[in-house]
Amino acid sequence: MSVLVERDEETGVAVVTLNRPERLNAVDLETATQLSTAWREFRSDDSVRAIVVTGAGERAFCTGIDRWAQVPQPSSPYSTDDPLIAIGPKANDLWKPVIAAVRGMACGGAFYLLGEAEFVVAAEDATFFDPHTTYGMVSAYESMYLALRMPYGEAARLALMGTAERMSARRAYEVGLVSELAAPGGELASALRCAETIAGYPTEAVQGTVRSVWAAREGALARAFTLAPHLVSLGNLPPERQADLFAARRSGDFRVR
Repeated sequence: MSVLVERDEETGVAVVTLNRPERLNAVDLETATQLSTAWREFRSDDSVRAIVVTGAGERAFCTGIDRWAQVPQPSSPYSTDDPLIAIGPKANDLWKPVIAAVRGMACGGAFYLLGEAEFVVAAEDATFFDPHTTYGMVSAYESMYLALRMPYGEAARLALMGTAERMSARRAYEVGLVSELAAPGGELASALRCAETIAGYPTEAVQGTVRSVWAAREGALARAFTLAPHLVSLGNLPPERQADLFAARRSGDFRVR
């Protein structure tokens, strides 16, 4: 299984783990389907009152879409199929609180998950970046999520600098993307501690609060999302040109701030 789900009925907390460490927890079509299925199953599972989402291994939380995933696209320029659009809890109508525990890299499509989590706990060695522009792709949905999680200038810099720069966990904490820093390897325990506390409260009040906080931002996000498919269709280079840029890029050539 590329997504592992563990439930603790005593605490009311579930842990969702992206389980493709050999691919830096990149999301292929199977993983996307399993994530969506897990969120929807939690909707009717009263034993689960809070969830932590994390990634297997030490190198990455998630590195977005698997580069080798084959995603057929409709011929119409007005339609774009994005397999990541439904990998988050809110996209699946789940209003139970979700906390992200991040270690290593979180980049690109990882922001679909981080953008729909209530808050993020990160290891001190975590880094955040968005590679889209480097490879001739529009950062649309990812940037829209980021712009509602941190100041505009920080979201714009992260998206526009591509693979040349990574945001450190410390900087992410300073600008509000991350709510708590933990020692490397301690991020899951810190997130679980928060989840167990929240799971101990009356679930109707908790879910109503999640829905209330999300309501304050979903209007802006929904309006932005209507533009995203068209921006991607207009701005993305052809796949073969993207592949050329990917092949020319040297790994490790970046700075951390």
